Amino acid sequence: MNERPRILVADDEHSMQEFLDILLRKQGYEVQTVRDVASATMALDSDDYDLLITDMQMPDGTGVDLLRHARQAAPDLVVIVITAFATTETAIEAMKEGAYDYITKPFKVDEILLVVQKALEKKLLATENRRLRHALRSERQQRSLVGNSPAMEQLYEMVSRVAATKTNVLIYGESGTGKELVARAIHDESERCERPFVALNCAAIPETLLESELFGHMKGSFTGAVANKDGLFESAEGGSLFLDEVGEISASLQVKLLRVIQEKVIRRVGGTKDTEVDVRLIAATNRRLEDEVSAGRFREDLYYRLNVIQLELPALRERMEDLPLLVHHFVEKYARELGKEVRGVQPETMDLLAHYSFPGNVRELENIIERAVALARDEWVGIDALPTAVTADVPAATPAIPAEGVQLEQLIADYERGLLREALSRAGGVKKKAAQLLGISFRSFRYRLEKLGLDGPPAAE
Repeated sequence: MNERPRILVADDEHSMQEFLDILLRKQGYEVQTVRDVASATMALDSDDYDLLITDMQMPDGTGVDLLRHARQAAPDLVVIVITAFATTETAIEAMKEGAYDYITKPFKVDEILLVVQKALEKKLLATENRRLRHALRSERQQRSLVGNSPAMEQLYEMVSRVAATKTNVLIYGESGTGKELVARAIHDESERCERPFVALNCAAIPETLLESELFGHMKGSFTGAVANKDGLFESAEGGSLFLDEVGEISASLQVKLLRVIQEKVIRRVGGTKDTEVDVRLIAATNRRLEDEVSAGRFREDLYYRLNVIQLELPALRERMEDLPLLVHHFVEKYARELGKEVRGVQPETMDLLAHYSFPGNVRELENIIERAVALARDEWVGIDALPTAVTADVPAATPAIPAEGVQLEQLIADYERGLLREALSRAGGVKKKAAQLLGISFRSFRYRLEKLGLDGPPAAE
């Protein structure tokens, strides 16, 4: 630690406060002493400490009371409990509440100093591990979420802010915008990052199986249930459960999901006992759930339980400035996976991609680039490696006007005359069919033929 470790001592005996204050300050620690639980609670709420040494019995409470408060106010705080009333029960209770160690009075000086040293080493190691985990999570997020457009910068900020909370999150975005990636980023930056992240696409599971998938089932509860099975809520215990396309779940299942959120318990299909669960829900949808609520297809109370915080993901067409970064990212990814020596795309290829509308968003772009890398003939992806959907979506070029100018009416007449002749040819000279090909009435077609001098002998109608 760069700064001196800070220790809070809570003990109602003045002599013990003075002894520990002198002893610990001699070791280079910064020490503050208090005489009761209320003063210790106030100190923990107003300042940061590395270590708490607390007596088990104080006038207004116990060391266990202080431990419980410390766990909420300062989760990283290391706590040592000391007492003259040592029993197995109090030792077990203190350790259950998260105490690092338990020492009985009277204790030896060397004993307390060794425990303090080990406790502070544990705190230092935990702090360093947390820093490394945060760096790793940030690196993972940077690898999965690509873009530096204003919309993405705003999304990154929201992910970090949301991850620090414990509330449920609703992610809205069109298909292919990366809703699961954002959910994973929220989990990876949260305090639950060491616990499981479990994902389920609600639209991909038949309604009859979805309840069992979420809550588990008991042996014999239905045909094929040959053994007890954990549900995804149990699998995600302590972590995060991502429910994609949550708007697709049935009305009856909505009721059961609401109960889980409210009561923090699940009951397996065919079971009679409730099981407590600690899971953060992250839901996603490509439909506006408020519209589903208005239409009576989604429960309003469940909507508000899920929609505590809402994140809206931008479509790719709304952040096209990120296209070069995304293309480079996917080229690198699939060149590595496919063992191809592909470095990038040709300028005209990038230009075609920039004019494409990407109805399938980033997922469609990824599929396009994977295909292009697989078909690439050299280190630069050419137009020939793009699917026809991309090349056909390019807007027609505006004809250039020569320096001497043009006769617009004549150009239009010549173009119309060519269309009329083509329609007649394809219709075998039958004017009614030719008119239908051009989407105009037979009368209008005859008028245009006469106007342009094309009204010859009629074919059999």
